[in-house]
Amino acid sequence: MTAPSARLDSLPFTRRHLRLLTGSGVGWALDAMDVGLISFIIAALAVEWQLSPVETSWIASVGFIGMAVGASVGGLLADRFGRRQVFALTLLVYGVATGASALVGGVGALLVLRFLVGLGLGSELPVASTYVSEFAPTRMRGRLVVILEAFWAVGWTAAALIGYFVVPLDDGWRWAFAVGAVPAVYALVVRWALPESPRFLESKGRIAESEAVVHQFEVAAGRPVTRHESPVVDPVEATAPVAPRGLAAVAALWAPALRMRTGALWLVWFCVNFSYYGAFIWIPSILFAQGFDLVKSFGFTLIITLAQLPGYAVAAWLIEKWGRRPTLATFLIGSAIAAILFGNSSAEWQIIAAGMALSFFNLGAWGALYAVTPELYPTALRGTGSGWAAAAGRIASIVGPLFVPWAMSAGGAPLLFAVFSAFFAIAAVGVVPLVERRGQSLEEHLPV
Repeated sequence: MTAPSARLDSLPFTRRHLRLLTGSGVGWALDAMDVGLISFIIAALAVEWQLSPVETSWIASVGFIGMAVGASVGGLLADRFGRRQVFALTLLVYGVATGASALVGGVGALLVLRFLVGLGLGSELPVASTYVSEFAPTRMRGRLVVILEAFWAVGWTAAALIGYFVVPLDDGWRWAFAVGAVPAVYALVVRWALPESPRFLESKGRIAESEAVVHQFEVAAGRPVTRHESPVVDPVEATAPVAPRGLAAVAALWAPALRMRTGALWLVWFCVNFSYYGAFIWIPSILFAQGFDLVKSFGFTLIITLAQLPGYAVAAWLIEKWGRRPTLATFLIGSAIAAILFGNSSAEWQIIAAGMALSFFNLGAWGALYAVTPELYPTALRGTGSGWAAAAGRIASIVGPLFVPWAMSAGGAPLLFAVFSAFFAIAAVGVVPLVERRGQSLEEHLPV
C-alpha cells in the first residue's frame, strides 16, 4: 500500500497546486512588503523625527530580534500543531501590529510594535516554505519553492512603489504602515481555504485526513484512487513514531546523521542574512547620505528592486537543471562580486547597474536557499529545522543593520560592502557540505 504523502511526489502540477502556491505566495509577498517598507520609513522618520543613526538602526534591528524568536518558535509549533494553523496565526499577528504602527507617536512604541511584527514575520517564512515543499511533486519541488520566494520580489516592489509615491507625502509613513494591516484580513483566507500538509498529518498518525487531502489532488490531476489502492485507515488505529518536541526537537537537529547539514545550513543562513539585510534595509539611507535627495534615492531603490524578479526566474530554472548546491553557490559568488562593485560605485549609472546585479544574484540565492532548507530534514523535524536555520540567520539580520552606521563612519560604502562581499563568499563555501536532494523524495524519517 502506497502512503498518501508518497503519492504526491508523482503527481503533475494541477490547479490545486497553483491555488496553494498562490495562496502561500500572496502571504509571502505581504511579508516582503512589510520588511521593505521599513527601509523607506526609517529614511523618512530620520528626517521628520530627527533621529540619530543609532535610533534608526534599532528600528530596523528590533524587528529582526522578533524574527529570530518567531522563527525558532514558529518551526516548533508547525511541527506540533500543523503548517496551515501557524501560517494563518503569524499573518494575523504581524498584520495587526503593522497596522497599529501607523498610530505611534514616538520611537519607544514603534520599537515594541516592530518586535511584534518581527515575531509574526519570522514564524511565517520558514513555515510557508516547508508547507509548499511538502505538497510539491518531486520533479519540480525546488522550482516551486523558488517561485514561492519570488513573491518576495513582488512584495518588495510594492514596498518600493509605496515608498516612492506615498512615504514622501505628509504623514505618508503612517499610510504606508496602514497598508500593512492587509495580512490580518488575508489570514482568514489562508485559514479556511488551504489544506493542511498531508505529510504532517501522516506523521501524526492522522492517515484518514491525509488520504482525503491527497485524494483531492489526485482527482484534480485526473487520477482518482480506488479504495483497493489506498484504503482509508482509521486514525485511532494508525501508528506514528513519537516525534521529539521542544528542546528535544532542536537537539535532534544535531544528531550524528544531521549535524553536518545543520551546521553548514546555519552558517549559510547567518552570512546571507547579515549581508542582505545590512545592505537592502539601508540602501535608501546610504544613497541619501551620499547626497541624493529622498525621492531620488527611493527611485534608485525601486529600479534596483525590479532586478529581483529575473534573479528568481533564472534560479527557478537552474535549480532543477544544475541542482540545489551549484545554483546556490553560483548566486552567492555573484552576490559577492556585485557587492564589491556597488560599494565602489559613484556615478548614477554605476550605482544602478551594480545595485541591480546585487539584487539579481542575492535574491536568486535566497530562492535557492529556501528551496534547499526544508529538503534537508525529515517530516517530523522539517518545521523545526527550517525555523531554527532561519533563526540563526535572524541573529545576523539584527547585527547587520547595527553594523552599517559604524562601517559607514569608519570607511564608507567601500568598507561596508567589502564586508558584505566577504560574508557572501563565506556562505558560498558553506554550501559545500549540504546534501543535494534534486529529484529525490522528501525524507519522512530520520536518516541513519
